Amino acid sequence: MLLVAALALACPALVAQNTFKGIVKYKVESTGAVSFQIPAEAATAEIKVDGDNLYTKSAIFMDSPMSEDILVQGLTTTQCMNFSQLVGYLRGNGSEFTYQGSGKLIIKSKQERDALDSLTIVDTEPGHFYYEYVDGETKEIAGIPAKKVIMHSYDAEGEDHPTEMWYSDEIGPEYNVLFSGVKGMPLQCTVNAGEGRAITYTATEIVKGKVKNTDFMLPDGYDELSEADLATFMQELQEELELLQEE
Repeated sequence: MLLVAALALACPALVAQNTFKGIVKYKVESTGAVSFQIPAEAATAEIKVDGDNLYTKSAIFMDSPMSEDILVQGLTTTQCMNFSQLVGYLRGNGSEFTYQGSGKLIIKSKQERDALDSLTIVDTEPGHFYYEYVDGETKEIAGIPAKKVIMHSYDAEGEDHPTEMWYSDEIGPEYNVLFSGVKGMPLQCTVNAGEGRAITYTATEIVKGKVKNTDFMLPDGYDELSEADLATFMQELQEELELLQEE
């Protein structure tokens, strides 16, 4: 019993680990001063959750138009990215690549815990950001209490562009690398789309259960390159695009 108690005190993260399993569904709206039409296929979104694992195909959560699927496993992110149309076009115009595949790639990245631990430290350097977790402010979203956090992000001139987010720390990973390391699952957030436009996604339903292990499997048909081969491909792709622009 003493040994069990000692382990519990020494490993609080294990005790507090989220075990939520289900689907978070969102609506996506135009909320800026300049209104624009959200395409019907992008007006809703969802994230499947199983403890520290997340899976989504929704465009609102992608960091690139080439991304098709994102799988998060703790601090590791795996993306299925489809460069096939771009690669095919460039090859059709005489471009050559060391990589001979279709252009459908699996790209993995991993965040360091030390870097995520530091995200609550005030950092006003240009290009940096930090999180301000606001105590005492909550509101109910999709039937559960959400807490407030402000992401302070500084541009090249050092100007702050704060983003208000409402999140649940009872759903998802301890550090959610799909959302730049916030501590939980965002339930509402407004993203600046530039030129007076903004996009707000808000959780409309949280479905418990309804997911299985196969829901977190990536599709077939994607190539996984070594780190060196991926770097070579990306460099060659950039060079070919620059040459095309010069023409």
